[in-house]
Amino acid sequence: MGRNTRKRRSPLAVRAIAASAALAVAGGGLVWANFYASAGESESGQNSTLASAQVATIDCPDVGQQLTNVPERARKGVAKELALLDQQITEAYKRLADTRQAQAGDAGFVNNAIIGPLKSKRVATLDRIGINIRNAGGQTPQGMDQLAGCKGVADPNQTNAGGGQDQGGNNDGQDQNQDGDGQNQGDGQNQGGDGQNQGDGQNQGGDGQNQGGGGQGGNGPVAGDFIDINQVQPNGGPKGVGGNGLAANGDSGSTGTFITNCGTNENELRNSDNVIVAPGVSNGAQHQHDYVGNQSNNAFASDQDLANAQTTCQNQGDKSSYFWPVIRLQDGTNDIDANAPGGGQDGNVGKIVEPSQAELKFVGNKQGDVVAMPTALRIITGDAKSFVNGLNNANTNWSCTGFEDRVVTDKYPICPQGSSVVRTSFFQSCWDGQNIDSANHRTHVDFVEQDGSCSNGFQAIPQLQVRLVYDIPAPSIQNGQLQNAYAIDSFPDQLHKAITDHNDFINFFDENTMNQVVDCINSGQDCQ
Repeated sequence: MGRNTRKRRSPLAVRAIAASAALAVAGGGLVWANFYASAGESESGQNSTLASAQVATIDCPDVGQQLTNVPERARKGVAKELALLDQQITEAYKRLADTRQAQAGDAGFVNNAIIGPLKSKRVATLDRIGINIRNAGGQTPQGMDQLAGCKGVADPNQTNAGGGQDQGGNNDGQDQNQDGDGQNQGDGQNQGGDGQNQGDGQNQGGDGQNQGGGGQGGNGPVAGDFIDINQVQPNGGPKGVGGNGLAANGDSGSTGTFITNCGTNENELRNSDNVIVAPGVSNGAQHQHDYVGNQSNNAFASDQDLANAQTTCQNQGDKSSYFWPVIRLQDGTNDIDANAPGGGQDGNVGKIVEPSQAELKFVGNKQGDVVAMPTALRIITGDAKSFVNGLNNANTNWSCTGFEDRVVTDKYPICPQGSSVVRTSFFQSCWDGQNIDSANHRTHVDFVEQDGSCSNGFQAIPQLQVRLVYDIPAPSIQNGQLQNAYAIDSFPDQLHKAITDHNDFINFFDENTMNQVVDCINSGQDCQ
């Protein structure tokens, strides 16, 4: 059965399982220390044993992924409420980062002053979601009330408050001052490397007290989030996470390719919206995206707006929108959004780096022919919240040029001189044959099985494979201190983890060009 339609565990169940097991892939692949649930978690979803000083971020159930059956006319209202849930988590996370000193003096501070009030807000928002669904003739999913509770969680890649080893095996020294007493400012705690952003409002601690979070913004990354690519054993190249993101093509079936050249976002079209997940919500993503192709993509764009848009693609028959989180170099400098939503206001700081290459390729299916994608088909691959959600929807591949047979999923690679950072995404390429989107933006498409087949009657469509290359100075780690880090933009509470990488696509090939794509792939030609 397909991964999106077989009986999959909810994020709550995934977190429970993660509490008793860890996944590991040899050679620097996935090393996922479990922290999604602790032995002291109460029935309310609050963590009763994790000390305040150990709480790195806040873990709340991803309500959107639970909503698989929302009536069409309720979806816009529900999307706005889901975006509000995200904003509530962000506000709680910022309070977590701003109150380290208070947490050090009160073991119950996080639960009483942050987690408890957050739950109350979420209860009210969940109620409104239920009203939206019922007013549109739908039924509220069972167990919605259980999704209100959140908990504080630790960062497995970060040194604990006592200075112990991080779960990745590196003593990254980032958490020596979790109590926020300000004693360690200016001694290398600024991961931007030059100390320019201590206490200037750019970090999430707001006053320089939260340097334990690492990174120029105080909310990651930390040294344990990086690995030297030379320490990674060859592991076959991009293959995603847990069966998500396998290549659909091979030596049999439909073997052709279609490459569309849409540039590298030379005109710097960026925003922190996501019209797929949060239509009508400004800053719905809380992080910046690079856009290539369609030039009208923002939170308020209709399908008609997108269909009539300009495109950066050389083939003017391709007005599709391709977008992904930006990468920033945390070298102490800032970009133009340093004080803006989606930028510095949401913990995304540093200089945005434009890709040196953005390769957009459509391939076939090793089992047989592909069919045309429908206009306005939306696909999200990867999970922007996988640091706390778990790996159910994660799909990441990080590597370096010259080493692309070595891929890591939950860490950023440190590339040798002359080598560039590579991030690759292989999209879902099985379609239900009916819908251009679904309530949770997942179940209308699926990944191929190991043999390339589509399950549950889904049809094979061209698989989008995105390869992005970045010329980034290699970070360094000295005495556990990270210098000149880089990271993708993320929701503030996701701590800029590599595992949260994701990629988005909305199909606006015109009918003739899409037919050309399908003909090229099915006939074994290489076209562009």
